[in-house]
Amino acid sequence: MGTNSPAEHTARRTAVERLSAGEGVVRSLRAEIADGTFPVGNRLPSEAKLADRYAVSRPVIREALRSLATLGLTETKTGSGTFVIASAPETGLHLGDYSSRDLHEARPHIEVPAAELAATRRTEADLVRLHALLQSMSAEPSPRGWVELDGELHIAIARASGNRVFESVIAELRGALTAQSELLNLAASRQPDSDVEHAEIVRAIEAGDSARARDAMAVHLAQVAVAVTDLARNPGRP
Repeated sequence: MGTNSPAEHTARRTAVERLSAGEGVVRSLRAEIADGTFPVGNRLPSEAKLADRYAVSRPVIREALRSLATLGLTETKTGSGTFVIASAPETGLHLGDYSSRDLHEARPHIEVPAAELAATRRTEADLVRLHALLQSMSAEPSPRGWVELDGELHIAIARASGNRVFESVIAELRGALTAQSELLNLAASRQPDSDVEHAEIVRAIEAGDSARARDAMAVHLAQVAVAVTDLARNPGRP
Protein backbone atom coordinates (compact mmCIF):
# COMPACT_ATOMS: atom_id res chain seq x y z
CA MET A 1 0.00 0.00 0.00
CA GLY A 2 2.98 2.26 0.49
CA THR A 3 4.13 4.58 3.24
CA ASN A 4 4.71 8.32 3.36
CA SER A 5 7.32 10.41 5.14
CA PRO A 6 6.22 12.94 7.80
CA ALA A 7 6.96 15.76 5.34
CA GLU A 8 4.73 14.20 2.66
CA HIS A 9 1.99 13.63 5.23
CA THR A 10 2.17 17.29 6.32
CA ALA A 11 2.07 18.46 2.70
CA ARG A 12 -1.03 16.36 2.08
CA ARG A 13 -2.76 17.85 5.11
CA THR A 14 -1.86 21.37 3.99
CA ALA A 15 -3.26 20.72 0.51
CA VAL A 16 -6.51 19.42 1.96
CA GLU A 17 -6.91 22.49 4.16
CA ARG A 18 -6.85 24.85 1.15
CA LEU A 19 -10.08 23.27 -0.10
CA SER A 20 -13.27 22.44 1.72
CA ALA A 21 -12.58 19.42 3.89
CA GLY A 22 -14.68 16.99 1.87
CA GLU A 23 -13.45 18.24 -1.49
CA GLY A 24 -9.85 17.97 -0.37
CA VAL A 25 -10.28 14.40 0.82
CA VAL A 26 -12.04 13.33 -2.40
CA ARG A 27 -9.30 14.84 -4.54
CA SER A 28 -6.51 13.30 -2.47
CA LEU A 29 -8.09 9.85 -2.39
CA ARG A 30 -8.79 9.95 -6.14
CA ALA A 31 -5.16 10.83 -6.80
CA GLU A 32 -3.90 8.09 -4.51
CA ILE A 33 -6.18 5.50 -6.08
CA ALA A 34 -5.07 6.59 -9.55
CA ASP A 35 -1.34 6.43 -8.71
CA GLY A 36 -1.62 3.04 -7.00
CA THR A 37 -1.06 4.16 -3.43
CA PHE A 38 -4.37 2.40 -2.80
CA PRO A 39 -4.40 -0.35 -5.48
CA VAL A 40 -7.49 -1.90 -7.01
CA GLY A 41 -8.62 -4.83 -4.88
CA ASN A 42 -7.19 -3.45 -1.66
CA ARG A 43 -9.17 -2.30 1.33
CA LEU A 44 -8.91 1.35 2.30
CA PRO A 45 -7.88 2.24 5.85
CA SER A 46 -10.70 2.54 8.37
CA GLU A 47 -12.71 5.76 8.66
CA ALA A 48 -10.82 6.58 11.86
CA LYS A 49 -7.43 6.13 10.20
CA LEU A 50 -8.46 8.14 7.13
CA ALA A 51 -9.78 10.90 9.40
CA ASP A 52 -6.39 11.04 11.11
CA ARG A 53 -4.52 10.84 7.80
CA TYR A 54 -6.31 13.89 6.41
CA ALA A 55 -6.92 15.69 9.72
CA VAL A 56 -10.69 15.83 9.23
CA SER A 57 -13.73 14.44 11.03
CA ARG A 58 -15.19 11.00 10.36
CA PRO A 59 -18.42 12.49 8.89
CA VAL A 60 -16.23 14.23 6.28
CA ILE A 61 -14.61 10.89 5.47
CA ARG A 62 -18.03 9.28 5.09
CA GLU A 63 -19.08 12.03 2.65
CA ALA A 64 -15.91 11.48 0.63
CA LEU A 65 -16.38 7.71 0.55
CA ARG A 66 -19.97 8.10 -0.69
CA SER A 67 -18.66 10.25 -3.53
CA LEU A 68 -15.96 7.72 -4.43
CA ALA A 69 -18.63 5.00 -4.54
CA THR A 70 -20.80 7.19 -6.79
CA LEU A 71 -17.81 7.52 -9.13
CA GLY A 72 -17.51 3.74 -9.20
CA LEU A 73 -14.08 3.76 -7.56
CA THR A 74 -14.93 2.02 -4.30
CA GLU A 75 -17.43 -0.36 -2.79
CA THR A 76 -18.28 -0.64 0.90
CA LYS A 77 -19.07 -4.10 2.23
CA THR A 78 -20.85 -4.25 5.56
CA GLY A 79 -18.55 -5.65 8.20
CA SER A 80 -15.56 -5.81 5.85
CA GLY A 81 -14.74 -2.20 4.97
CA THR A 82 -14.36 -0.15 1.81
CA PHE A 83 -12.49 -1.65 -1.14
CA VAL A 84 -11.01 -0.03 -4.26
CA ILE A 85 -12.73 -1.53 -7.31
CA ALA A 86 -11.46 0.76 -10.10
CA SER A 87 -8.58 3.19 -10.60
CA ALA A 88 -10.60 5.65 -12.72
CA PRO A 89 -14.26 6.71 -12.85
CA GLU A 90 -16.65 4.94 -15.18
CA THR A 91 -18.46 6.89 -17.90
CA GLY A 92 -21.65 6.76 -15.84
CA LEU A 93 -22.29 7.41 -12.16
CA HIS A 94 -23.90 5.03 -9.68
CA LEU A 95 -26.92 6.80 -8.20
CA GLY A 96 -28.85 4.14 -6.37
CA ASP A 97 -31.50 2.71 -8.69
CA TYR A 98 -30.62 5.15 -11.45
CA SER A 99 -27.61 6.18 -13.54
CA SER A 100 -26.48 9.70 -14.33
CA ARG A 101 -27.62 9.09 -17.92
CA ASP A 102 -31.09 8.21 -16.67
CA LEU A 103 -31.28 11.54 -14.85
CA HIS A 104 -29.86 13.64 -17.68
CA GLU A 105 -32.33 12.18 -20.17
CA ALA A 106 -35.38 12.48 -17.92
CA ARG A 107 -34.97 15.65 -15.87
CA PRO A 108 -35.36 18.19 -18.71
CA HIS A 109 -38.72 16.62 -19.58
CA ILE A 110 -39.90 16.93 -15.97
CA GLU A 111 -38.25 19.87 -14.26
CA VAL A 112 -38.19 22.35 -17.15
CA PRO A 113 -41.99 22.25 -17.71
CA ALA A 114 -42.47 22.14 -13.92
CA ALA A 115 -40.57 25.41 -13.53
CA GLU A 116 -42.49 26.92 -16.44
CA LEU A 117 -45.83 26.04 -14.86
CA ALA A 118 -44.66 27.14 -11.41
CA ALA A 119 -44.17 30.68 -12.74
CA THR A 120 -47.88 30.98 -13.48
CA ARG A 121 -49.37 28.76 -10.77
CA ARG A 122 -47.22 29.41 -7.69
CA THR A 123 -48.97 30.64 -4.58
CA GLU A 124 -47.65 33.05 -1.96
CA ALA A 125 -47.03 30.05 0.27
CA ASP A 126 -44.93 28.48 -2.49
CA LEU A 127 -42.82 31.63 -2.78
CA VAL A 128 -42.30 31.81 0.97
CA ARG A 129 -41.12 28.19 0.93
CA LEU A 130 -38.78 28.70 -2.03
CA HIS A 131 -37.15 31.78 -0.53
CA ALA A 132 -36.82 30.09 2.85
CA LEU A 133 -35.02 27.18 1.21
CA LEU A 134 -32.66 29.50 -0.69
CA GLN A 135 -31.85 31.31 2.53
CA SER A 136 -31.27 28.06 4.41
CA MET A 137 -28.99 26.78 1.65
CA SER A 138 -26.87 29.93 1.67
CA ALA A 139 -26.39 29.61 5.44
CA GLU A 140 -25.95 25.82 5.60
CA PRO A 141 -22.38 24.93 6.69
CA SER A 142 -22.72 21.17 6.16
CA PRO A 143 -22.26 19.81 2.60
CA ARG A 144 -24.66 16.99 3.42
CA GLY A 145 -27.18 19.44 4.83
CA TRP A 146 -26.93 21.55 1.67
CA VAL A 147 -27.67 18.65 -0.68
CA GLU A 148 -30.70 17.67 1.42
CA LEU A 149 -32.00 21.23 1.05
CA ASP A 150 -31.21 21.08 -2.66
CA GLY A 151 -33.54 18.10 -2.97
CA GLU A 152 -36.24 19.93 -1.04
CA LEU A 153 -35.92 22.96 -3.33
CA HIS A 154 -36.43 20.92 -6.49
CA ILE A 155 -39.44 19.19 -4.95
CA ALA A 156 -40.84 22.59 -3.88
CA ILE A 157 -40.52 23.90 -7.44
CA ALA A 158 -42.33 20.83 -8.77
CA ARG A 159 -45.02 21.29 -6.12
CA ALA A 160 -45.44 24.93 -7.14
CA SER A 161 -46.21 23.74 -10.68
CA GLY A 162 -49.52 22.41 -9.41
CA ASN A 163 -48.86 19.12 -11.21
CA ARG A 164 -48.76 16.21 -8.78
CA VAL A 165 -47.12 13.91 -11.32
CA PHE A 166 -44.09 16.21 -11.57
CA GLU A 167 -43.91 16.45 -7.78
CA SER A 168 -44.15 12.67 -7.33
CA VAL A 169 -41.47 11.95 -9.91
CA ILE A 170 -38.98 14.40 -8.38
CA ALA A 171 -39.70 12.98 -4.92
CA GLU A 172 -39.00 9.49 -6.29
CA LEU A 173 -35.69 10.66 -7.77
CA ARG A 174 -34.61 12.50 -4.64
CA GLY A 175 -32.12 9.89 -3.44
CA ALA A 176 -30.34 9.81 -6.78
CA LEU A 177 -30.38 13.60 -7.08
CA THR A 178 -28.89 13.92 -3.59
CA ALA A 179 -26.07 11.48 -4.39
CA GLN A 180 -25.26 13.32 -7.62
CA SER A 181 -25.39 16.73 -5.97
CA GLU A 182 -23.13 15.66 -3.12
CA LEU A 183 -20.56 14.28 -5.54
CA LEU A 184 -20.56 17.41 -7.71
CA ASN A 185 -20.13 19.66 -4.68
CA LEU A 186 -17.22 17.64 -3.31
CA ALA A 187 -15.46 16.71 -6.54
CA ALA A 188 -16.37 19.54 -8.92
CA SER A 189 -17.08 22.53 -6.62
CA ARG A 190 -20.57 22.99 -8.07
CA GLN A 191 -22.28 24.47 -4.99
CA PRO A 192 -21.55 28.20 -5.64
CA ASP A 193 -22.76 27.94 -9.24
CA SER A 194 -25.81 25.96 -8.17
CA ASP A 195 -26.69 28.66 -5.64
CA VAL A 196 -26.66 31.29 -8.40
CA GLU A 197 -28.69 29.11 -10.78
CA HIS A 198 -31.26 28.23 -8.12
CA ALA A 199 -31.72 31.89 -7.23
CA GLU A 200 -32.38 32.76 -10.88
CA ILE A 201 -35.00 30.02 -11.17
CA VAL A 202 -36.80 31.27 -8.07
CA ARG A 203 -36.63 34.90 -9.23
CA ALA A 204 -38.22 33.92 -12.54
CA ILE A 205 -40.96 31.96 -10.78
CA GLU A 206 -41.63 34.89 -8.45
CA ALA A 207 -41.80 37.27 -11.42
CA GLY A 208 -44.39 35.07 -13.10
CA ASP A 209 -42.15 34.80 -16.17
CA SER A 210 -42.74 31.29 -17.47
CA ALA A 211 -40.24 31.52 -20.36
CA ARG A 212 -37.52 32.82 -18.06
CA ALA A 213 -38.23 30.11 -15.47
CA ARG A 214 -38.16 27.44 -18.15
CA ASP A 215 -34.85 28.69 -19.53
CA ALA A 216 -33.29 29.11 -16.08
CA MET A 217 -34.08 25.51 -15.16
CA ALA A 218 -32.84 24.27 -18.53
CA VAL A 219 -29.54 26.09 -18.01
CA HIS A 220 -29.17 24.65 -14.50
CA LEU A 221 -29.79 21.08 -15.64
CA ALA A 222 -27.45 21.51 -18.62
CA GLN A 223 -24.65 22.76 -16.37
CA VAL A 224 -25.14 19.82 -14.01
CA ALA A 225 -24.96 17.41 -16.96
CA VAL A 226 -21.75 19.04 -18.23
CA ALA A 227 -20.15 18.81 -14.79
CA VAL A 228 -21.07 15.13 -14.39
CA THR A 229 -19.83 14.27 -17.89
CA ASP A 230 -16.56 16.09 -17.33
CA LEU A 231 -16.06 14.40 -13.98
CA ALA A 232 -16.68 10.94 -15.37
CA ARG A 233 -14.69 11.35 -18.57
CA ASN A 234 -11.59 12.90 -17.07
CA PRO A 235 -10.03 10.38 -14.69
CA GLY A 236 -6.98 12.59 -14.36
CA ARG A 237 -8.98 15.36 -12.75
CA PRO A 238 -7.57 16.07 -9.28
